Amino acid sequence: MTARSLPLTASVAHAAEGAKLHAPSAARNATAITEALVAIAPPKGRALEIASGTGQHVVTFARALPGLIWQPTEIDAARRASLDAYAAEAALPNLRPALALDAAAPGWGARHAGQSLIVLINLMHLISTPEARTLIAETAQALAPSGRFALYGPFLRDGQTTSDGDARFHASLIAQDPAIGYKDIADVTGWLRDAGLALAEIIDMPANNLMLIAGRSA
Repeated sequence: MTARSLPLTASVAHAAEGAKLHAPSAARNATAITEALVAIAPPKGRALEIASGTGQHVVTFARALPGLIWQPTEIDAARRASLDAYAAEAALPNLRPALALDAAAPGWGARHAGQSLIVLINLMHLISTPEARTLIAETAQALAPSGRFALYGPFLRDGQTTSDGDARFHASLIAQDPAIGYKDIADVTGWLRDAGLALAEIIDMPANNLMLIAGRSA
């Protein structure tokens, strides 16, 4: 994944106790995302979270979905340390130590094959289109035949943002790096299809976000 200088509002995490980091956005959206995952997740199997961030999300997911064995991943070493600190505090038997993973690089899908659920939160707008397409293709490789891919974040709809706040944030991302910014639902659906995945459902989420649910095409 290409290292980028992002706007200060793009990926905020503050130092907390010990190695833990605290992301205000994760604190705000964890409950809504967890409720959406509970509604669509398989009852058991392996779950992989891509770009897990601080660890606030995956602890909540693992607690709410105890039949899944959760594997958090993160490219950033400080955030992996935070993930492990949250996991140690939670002491959940179905939560594994964080692994280093660059999800925008080719090749990882085969190494992590057999996933019943793959979750990606708030990353697509921070990477380029080629990186996003690689990520989706590798996700398709990693999914079990009946597995599901849950993709959460802000998206364009018919080329447009849905609020003034989203328009400002999207513009700030492009100003920082023209290769990134919000992706359009129609484009993402096409990338899923090209990877052998079919969009099964779009769930409306708070703050104009969406959760896209996809699985292998029949």
